[in-house]
Amino acid sequence: MRVIVTGATGFVGAALTERLQAKGHTVVAVSRNPISASERLNGVSAVDWDGLGGALEEPTQAVVHLAGETVQGRWNTRKIEEVRTSRLRTTARVIEAIESAPHKPGVLVSASGIGFYGSAKDDELTEVSLPGDDYFARLCVEWEQATFSAPCRSVAMRFGIVIGPEGGALDVMKLPAKMGVSGPLAGGKQWWSWVDIDDAVGAIMHAMNHEAISGPVNVVAPQPIRQIDFNRVLCAHLKRPSFMPAPAFALRLVLGTFATEVLSSKRVIPEVLLTSGYEWARPDLADSIANAL
Repeated sequence: MRVIVTGATGFVGAALTERLQAKGHTVVAVSRNPISASERLNGVSAVDWDGLGGALEEPTQAVVHLAGETVQGRWNTRKIEEVRTSRLRTTARVIEAIESAPHKPGVLVSASGIGFYGSAKDDELTEVSLPGDDYFARLCVEWEQATFSAPCRSVAMRFGIVIGPEGGALDVMKLPAKMGVSGPLAGGKQWWSWVDIDDAVGAIMHAMNHEAISGPVNVVAPQPIRQIDFNRVLCAHLKRPSFMPAPAFALRLVLGTFATEVLSSKRVIPEVLLTSGYEWARPDLADSIANAL
């Protein structure tokens, strides 16, 4: 299989590229700096964004689009705009390249996020649930609409909190936990839906290989967990206390707009993965955190 991957040097993209290569597939990375990308990805073939159209002149079975500005960091006005425009701009370029390709790929698998749902308290959320109305929800709606305009089978992967070594959400969480100042965020009752990096990659490959899958896919573990319990699992592994609370106003002061996402409650169910027979590599949070750390 020949697969083109944007965002291939990112947390999920690098893990996906490694898995694809290990299974004997041909990978072409799309990067702003293809020389650096090739070096970081063990010599994988890489092109810049202007070369994407040329890369699609060869028969390609799948395009996986993971490019976009990281959500980590303080959310000021500039960050807010860059997160949005980077996703929409690169998606538009991917769609344009696919439309012009002499051989259309079999599938476009694009990143999205469970931010699509906004905050839904204790409601269980499946792929048919309605979108929310905050910044992330509106962004995901617009992002997915662009994805589904592709002239091929299209899948939007609504990623939850991705847990894995050397990157992802755990990089941000583990420092305060190690210092003993980690605890409930604004009470900690909000639902967090998470996924191990091995399953984030596995779900992408599952969507690539199952022609019956199209549209949105919730990429989360089968059992969401409340934030206070998530933190207890993390701190137990680090043998640190987990009682130091963080009030909502303090989080908004430190994180800006991103605090809305941290404080929101998303009890997401991976209905499409469940019904299509996906088998999780690490469905247990304690196992995932132990592996990551």
